[in-house]
Amino acid sequence: MAMATTTLLSSPLLKSPAPPLRTHPFHSPTPLRLRLQPRPRVTTSTTPSAASTSLSSARGDPREAEAAVAELLRDHGASPADAAAIAARAPGYAAMLADGVRELDELGLWASWSAGAGARAGAEMGALGFGRKVYFMGRSRRDGGVVPLVESLGVRLSSAKLIAPYVAAEGLPVLIDRVKFLKEVLFSSSGYETLIRRNAKRMMMHLSIPADEALQSTLSFFQKMEARSGGLSMLAQGDVSFPYLIESFPMLLLCSEDNHLKPLIDYLECVGIPKPRISSVLLSFPPIILSDIENDIKPRIYAWKQAGIEQEYIGKMLLKYPWILSTSVIENYGQMLLFFKRKQISSTVLGVAVKSWPHILGCSTKRINSILVLFDDLGISKKMLVPVLTSSPQLLLRKTNEILQVVTFFEDMGLDKNAVAKIVCRSPEIIASDVDNTLKKKIDFLIDFGVSERNLPRIIRKYPELLLLDINRTLLPRMNYFLGMGLSKKDVCSMISRFSPLLGYSVDLVMKPKLEFLLRTMKKPLKAIVEYPRYFSYSLEGKIKPRFWVIKGRNIECSLTDMFAKNDEVFAEEYLGIETLPETLQSSKGG
Repeated sequence: MAMATTTLLSSPLLKSPAPPLRTHPFHSPTPLRLRLQPRPRVTTSTTPSAASTSLSSARGDPREAEAAVAELLRDHGASPADAAAIAARAPGYAAMLADGVRELDELGLWASWSAGAGARAGAEMGALGFGRKVYFMGRSRRDGGVVPLVESLGVRLSSAKLIAPYVAAEGLPVLIDRVKFLKEVLFSSSGYETLIRRNAKRMMMHLSIPADEALQSTLSFFQKMEARSGGLSMLAQGDVSFPYLIESFPMLLLCSEDNHLKPLIDYLECVGIPKPRISSVLLSFPPIILSDIENDIKPRIYAWKQAGIEQEYIGKMLLKYPWILSTSVIENYGQMLLFFKRKQISSTVLGVAVKSWPHILGCSTKRINSILVLFDDLGISKKMLVPVLTSSPQLLLRKTNEILQVVTFFEDMGLDKNAVAKIVCRSPEIIASDVDNTLKKKIDFLIDFGVSERNLPRIIRKYPELLLLDINRTLLPRMNYFLGMGLSKKDVCSMISRFSPLLGYSVDLVMKPKLEFLLRTMKKPLKAIVEYPRYFSYSLEGKIKPRFWVIKGRNIECSLTDMFAKNDEVFAEEYLGIETLPETLQSSKGG
C-alpha cells in the first residue's frame, strides 16, 4: 500500500486538477444547466384544469388544440400512438398556441402574422377553424415538436422551451426513442428504491469537501428532489424524478443509444456493477451518463487501481459510492493519504476503510482529524486505533458531538473514561450507535425487566455487545427461555448481573444442550445455573463432559464452581492427584 500511496500521489490526476467530467457527445456553448430555474412544488401552468381554462378562453375546444399538437408531432415523424400520448401530456404547449390564436383573433392581426410566419394569406387564416389555426401556429414555431415532447416528460414549459433549441437537431423520432431508452435503463429495475434513497441521503450527509461541477450539479438535482413531496424516496420513481433529471441534465437527450449509452452500460457491467443495479449508480451520480468512457471514466478507474484498490473492490465501491468518479473525491483521497502519513497511521488502514465504507472518501481531513483527536482524548493509542478503524471504519463518518453523546451516556452510567475506551476497542460499533434509539432502549429494557441499575456498569463492562443485540429477536427470547424452564425474573436478573455474556449465547445451539446435560445427566438442580451462570461459557464436549465424568468416576460431589472454575492444572492436582491433566481431558474452547 505504501507503493500504492506513492503512485497515487505522483499521479497527474492529483498533481494538477483533473479535467471535469466531460459532457458527451455535445458541449453546450453556454451553461444551460445553470439557467434552468428550480422546479416549483406546484405547477399551475401545465395542469389540465389551467390548460382547459386557457383554451376555453380562446373560444375553442381543448381537444381540438390537443389534436392539432398531435398532428404537428406526426408531421415531425412521431407515430400516431406516440403523438397522441405526447400531446395529452403537453397541455401547456397547446394552451400557449391557443392563446396566440385568441390574441390574433381579438386583434384581427392574422394578415400581418401570416406575412411574418410565411403561412397562408391572412384572410384565409382568419377563416380557418380553431384547430387548424392552432396547427399552423404550432408549425410557425419551428421547434420540431421537441418542446411538447420535453413538456410531456413533466418538465415545465418554460424550461422545455430553453432545452429544445439545444437538442432539436437530433430529430423528434430519435429523441422519442432516446427518452424511452433512458427510462428503461434508469427505472425498469424494481426493489432497490429504498437503497437508492438511503444511499443518496448518506452521500449528501457525509460530504464535507469542496464539490466539483459534477458533484454540484448532482447535489442541485438531489435538492430539487428533496423539495418536492416524497423527497429522495421518489428518486427511483421515473414519473417523478425524470423531469427533474432532464431539467438538471438536459444534455442527456443528446446521448446516443448505440454510440454512448449502450457502451456505458456494458462498461459498468465489466467493472462489476450488476445490470439491475446500474440504475442505482446512474441516478446517484447522473454526470456519469454524460461522461466520455475513454477520456473520463477509465482514467478515474485506473487512478483507483494505481492507489492500490483491487479491481474486485472498485465495482463494489462504485455501487456503494458512485462519487468515486468525481475529481473532488479522487483528489481528496490523495489528501487523506498524506494526512494518515503525517499521523503515522498505516495507509493500509485507510485502504481497508474505504473499501468497506467508501463514503469516507467524501470526508475532509479536518473532519477525520476531529474524530482522531477525540479518540486520543479517550486514551486510545495509535496502536489500539488500527483494529478499531479497520473493524468499524464507519466511525470516521460520525460527527464528534454524536460520539461525545455516547461517551457521556456511559459516563452517566458510572463508567470512567478508561472503561469507555476499553468498550470502544472491544466493540467499536457501539460508539457509532444512536443513544436514544439503540443504547437507551436496551438499558431501559433491562431495567424494566428487573435488572438493578447499580449492576448496569458491571454488566456493560463485561459484555458491551449486549447493547447491540435486538430486543425482540435476541434478548427477550433468551430471557424467556430461562423463565420457561422455571426460573423467576429475579433469578434471571441475578444470572445477567453475574455473567452478562450469557445473553449472547444461542438458545438452540448453546443453552438447551448444556442445560439438558446439566439436568438429565449431571442431575444438578436448576438453581445451579443461577449460582454459576458462567457454566454456559464452557464447551460441552471439550470441558463440561470430560470433567463431569472424572468427578463422577471418583464419586465426588462438588458445585459447578469447583468443577469448572479451576484451570486444568489445579483441577488435575485436586481431583486426580497429578500435576498435569491428560491431553484427552484438557479443556478446549468452543460452545
